[in-house]
Amino acid sequence: MAAVESVTRSQSARRPGADAWEIYRQSPTAMLGLVLVLLISVLAIIGPLVYPVDPFEIIWAPMSAPGTTERALLGTDYLGRDILAGLLVGAKATLIVGLTAAALTVIIGLVIGALAGFYLGMIDEILMRVTEFFQVLPPLLFAMVLVTMLSPSLWVVAVSIGVVSWPPTARLARAEFLRIRNLEYVTASRASGVRQGYIIWRVILPNALPPLIVSATLTIGTAILFEAGLSFLGLSDPNVMSWGLMIGSGREYMLDAWWIVTLPGVMIFFAVLGVSLVGDGLNDAFNPKLRRR
Repeated sequence: MAAVESVTRSQSARRPGADAWEIYRQSPTAMLGLVLVLLISVLAIIGPLVYPVDPFEIIWAPMSAPGTTERALLGTDYLGRDILAGLLVGAKATLIVGLTAAALTVIIGLVIGALAGFYLGMIDEILMRVTEFFQVLPPLLFAMVLVTMLSPSLWVVAVSIGVVSWPPTARLARAEFLRIRNLEYVTASRASGVRQGYIIWRVILPNALPPLIVSATLTIGTAILFEAGLSFLGLSDPNVMSWGLMIGSGREYMLDAWWIVTLPGVMIFFAVLGVSLVGDGLNDAFNPKLRRR
């Protein structure tokens, strides 16, 4: 009997994660998104090693169409640089911007939302007014101002995107903390005399993470689009190849050489689509109503 109870306890301990994965993998669109994200990640990591061509090196005649020469399978841009090399090297820069911006968004939003939702009162009032101030600013325009004021490097672009994108995450974190802060196990933790910092980060936060994980996943796609938009406007590091930089530098030649803009645009589309599908799948997987079905 004791053995049966032990097995039952172990199964219930792993059930939330197992059930979430079970729900996730039953969704064809969620699995498609995961495959797309993994493929792009593999291209970013292994691609430049398998195809070690400098994306800034002029290797052939400018604006050569895909399939024209074996030296540039996907054609060349307006300077004669290899489009394929740009796509492979640019994948790493684009993903770095997306991940860094998403991480910064979650950190800022989580800290502000957690403190506001836990302490309430004057702290909540001040932090929410700050959040509203940032929320009413046009994100792309605000990011453009920050990048223009600072040097337009890859990290500045990533930080700028994170700084303008955190208000929705802060509001979500605050809502989760408001929902959880008065539940029985939190009240019991307060009664036991543990520190408030412990209650915030060790008691409430683990139970508030699922929707924040979904939000962080979707933020990666938003950051990729932001980076493409800034690069299209010429506000990116010209010494670091990215998909957005390829589109921005080739936009004037789009009608004469469609592949210069179309191919990196297609890569951005699949990257954002994959991240969005993964986010939707995680949202379904972490939804307790679906888990109880």
